[in-house]
Amino acid sequence: MGTGMSKDADGSSHGSKEGEENLDHAGGQLYVSLKMENLKLKGELIPHVYGSVPLVGSWDSSKALSMERESASMWELSFVVPPNHETLDFKFLLKPKHSNAPCVVEEGPNRLLTGGTLQGESRLAVFKNGDEILECRVFIKADRVSPFDLAASWRAYQENLQPSTVRGIPDVSINSTPMAGAENCSSASLELDLEHYVVPAPSISANSALVYAANNAENPRFSNVDGPGNASFSYKDSVVSADRPATIKQMEVVIPDPSKIYSGSGMVESKSVGTFSPLQKQDGHRGLFVDRGVGSPRLVKSSSSSAFSSGLKLDTETKNSMPAAAGAVTAAAVADQMLGPKEDRHLAIVLVGLPARGKTFTAAKLTRYLRWLGHDTKHFNVGKYRRLKHGSNQSADFFRADNPEGMEARNEVAALAMEDMISWMQEGGQVGIFDATNSNRKRRNMLMKMAEGKCKIIFLETLCNDERIIERNIRLKIQQSPDYAEQPDFEAGLQDFKSRLANYEKVYEPVEEGSYIKMIDMASGHGGQIQVNNISGYLPGRIVFFLVNTHLTPRPILLTRHGESRDNVRGRIGGDTVLSDAGEIYAKKLTNFVEKRLKSEKAASIWTSTLQRTIITASPIPGFPKIQWRALDEINAGVCDGMTYEEIKKNMPEEYEARKKDKLRYRYPRGESYLDVIQRLEPVIIELERQRAPVVVISHQAVLRALYAYFADRPLKEIPHIEVPLHTIIEIQMGVTGVQEKRYKLMD
Repeated sequence: MGTGMSKDADGSSHGSKEGEENLDHAGGQLYVSLKMENLKLKGELIPHVYGSVPLVGSWDSSKALSMERESASMWELSFVVPPNHETLDFKFLLKPKHSNAPCVVEEGPNRLLTGGTLQGESRLAVFKNGDEILECRVFIKADRVSPFDLAASWRAYQENLQPSTVRGIPDVSINSTPMAGAENCSSASLELDLEHYVVPAPSISANSALVYAANNAENPRFSNVDGPGNASFSYKDSVVSADRPATIKQMEVVIPDPSKIYSGSGMVESKSVGTFSPLQKQDGHRGLFVDRGVGSPRLVKSSSSSAFSSGLKLDTETKNSMPAAAGAVTAAAVADQMLGPKEDRHLAIVLVGLPARGKTFTAAKLTRYLRWLGHDTKHFNVGKYRRLKHGSNQSADFFRADNPEGMEARNEVAALAMEDMISWMQEGGQVGIFDATNSNRKRRNMLMKMAEGKCKIIFLETLCNDERIIERNIRLKIQQSPDYAEQPDFEAGLQDFKSRLANYEKVYEPVEEGSYIKMIDMASGHGGQIQVNNISGYLPGRIVFFLVNTHLTPRPILLTRHGESRDNVRGRIGGDTVLSDAGEIYAKKLTNFVEKRLKSEKAASIWTSTLQRTIITASPIPGFPKIQWRALDEINAGVCDGMTYEEIKKNMPEEYEARKKDKLRYRYPRGESYLDVIQRLEPVIIELERQRAPVVVISHQAVLRALYAYFADRPLKEIPHIEVPLHTIIEIQMGVTGVQEKRYKLMD
């Protein structure tokens, strides 16, 4: 795994002594994989491991750790051994799944694993179950890994495409599944056609069908203005000198191509770098916990920069540098260095770029993210102003630089949009996203002149050099843009738009003035760069952090609550009970659904909370890594945990009324509010944005309300009231066309 040594059960090693010594010096740890194979082992007997405290449940069979089914005959358990527990004695045992019959412990002496080497010959595990003797083949492998490797790798689909369960991400435990693998159950099977289970999305949702992003931008305020001569702002004399002082902060974030990172065996993508916490025990489930951090892009310092030279220590030429990744731990560190007091100052993010470069998509996505975090944000699309003011059937000649009437009309609507945005800010708005080409310095100087003393401008330039992506975006533009809604001939529309694009290319001037962020080839999903100049402050730092992680790779995200729990049946909130009978059936139906829906998605993953009702719901799903996030735990009900709402109303009437009055901000005594949940979910959102493969999120009502609100762009005040029914799957499809939603109801 990563760098270092690997030892098989026979004690042979691979690697150099020098490598082992270096890893020991760097705090290297053992990753141990235990596997058991038996073709005759019945599903009622589940292999477990028990032994030395604290890794494998102690010599108490009730605390033994369950092995997870990898195939019909193979079971696996993996864990990390910290340096102070590198001598490990253990045994295998078989536990009946549903009965109270005694466990069957393997015959013979304890197994002893020292420093990754198994002592003695123990290729077979022999079990005597009454008169029956079961022999199981045993495979034990230990890899010594560095802390950075351990935190940054997934070990996905090594050798036989068998997923490992070790992955370090913020506040996440790995391989703590308390129940065994999949079971075929005809009563829980689904129709072959998953469309049979589709149910309508809520009517309020704007994401159930394709929507042109600019149509969701703010409506102009000039509905009573007729004709171009009535615009109140003149752009002709509004010029700000481009001779600005030298930049004070400049850096470049290089996002490597994920497909080329760690191409060696066992590494497909490095993920997270964080600080290790001690191995912890939580509610009987064990795993690795890693502090906050969701990846590490490689930073390349500008030759003129010194602002970020201290503290980060990111010399990528050194042998022990952090692994490059399409993530953002380092970006988070950069953002943290940018953090200042939360400014009351208004912020304008002004898009810059040629047509068909993803500006409107980026603007809509950034608007959604900032709104979800609680910042009052609006998207102002100048194209929408132009269409309402001058019509939507303008030909390419309208966009020529040598067409004075067209230039005046376009600058006029840009000024009107800027005026509306500034007026909105003066009424209390915080962040305005100004979406237009803004492709020359004269236009940008006009905007900076208008913003003087009223808001801070940061230019966000999107650059793309991939002709395939540009061509794809152009075709999507012809299909979706109102500019071509009345053009019946697709090819004629295509040629007109390419002529419009050529007119812009002739006079395009890249941003070199003021504060700016440049996104270069970020849309391809194969790496890219972000250049940052003269950026400081809390919100700009969060924006950089978000943009480093976003991309356009299409993939589904499946959101579902756990199967019905026993506390759900009793009407009690919180708790950590197991599933009801109906919940068990849903877990099997969900397994069937995921296998059918994601059958060709080898890199998909299953995310759960650390509460057993989500872990049990996920446990029958075979073939995908399962990752437990503490951030996905249900809202903490504090002293009300385990109570019914009727009990709260009777015994704590003031709390009951306070919650009823404002569910968004109400915080349970010694517990959480919905706003608290949103804050702890931000790393989950960032990681979901980073993922290029499908993710199944199995969590809880309050958490899924908050996650769904992000994707559906629902206002914060609506979050506590969003409908997230039991036993229903919400599929969020993310991609270049935005976010679409589909719902499947598997059972009542």
